[in-house]
Amino acid sequence: MFRYLKSAFLVGVDVPGLGRLPVNVLGASALFILGFAEPALWLLGLAAEAGVVTALAFNPRFQKYVDAQSIQLSEGDAEKKRQSLINILDSQARKRLASLTEKCAQILDVYMTQQTESYVVDSNEQALKTLQWVYLKLLVAQHHMQAPGGNTSEGVIEGKIKELERDLKDPSETDSLRQSKSATIDILKKRLANMRRREQSMEEIESDLTRIENQVDLILENATIQGKPSTISSDIELASDLIGGGVFGDDESAVSDLERVYSPRASAGRKELA
Repeated sequence: MFRYLKSAFLVGVDVPGLGRLPVNVLGASALFILGFAEPALWLLGLAAEAGVVTALAFNPRFQKYVDAQSIQLSEGDAEKKRQSLINILDSQARKRLASLTEKCAQILDVYMTQQTESYVVDSNEQALKTLQWVYLKLLVAQHHMQAPGGNTSEGVIEGKIKELERDLKDPSETDSLRQSKSATIDILKKRLANMRRREQSMEEIESDLTRIENQVDLILENATIQGKPSTISSDIELASDLIGGGVFGDDESAVSDLERVYSPRASAGRKELA
């Protein structure tokens, strides 16, 4: 209720040439100044402001207006975070995202020209937004996995392992040197396993990106060919694991916040599993 009272007190009107003026604030200020000449105006002004502000704050239509403004502000914050994720991508990734976004807009344009029922358009628009969000998450995960982590290839590491294993077969090697080289082999094998897991994850992410691109292409083709559009499903089973922590690097927090905006059902499901 406090935010309704605050909004009612700060409510403004648009005045040509002056912009938006907070009428209640200006009225209260004027009565406060005039009250020095006539103190009775302070009580009169206080009673008037209390009545006007309270009546406005308890008005259902005004409360809906305040709630709508709050939602718009929340969506604005979400868009800023989404844009910050887009900004970290390289030019090729941004082009892919822009292409997908353009096709989604074309799909909605087709629905509009077909005079599709508003509830179908709204439902499909939300589904397309979810697909675009999943696509962006995949690009962000791909970006962090492509981050520089050394230029050593699998072949180089495998060659070092074979070389050290040959050294261990040399009877002239001392025990201390054998232990050191054995430990080095273990480290190199772990690095090799990490590189292979990373490559597998990269392949899965690229497969998921291609799958979403083709899915959107199919939706666009169906919307263009069919006389009546069908309901779009945003449910897609990914080959890559985007739920596991760490795949988004420093952007993990931003992705988590946006997940509650763009995929509220998925976010709630993860909380229930926790």
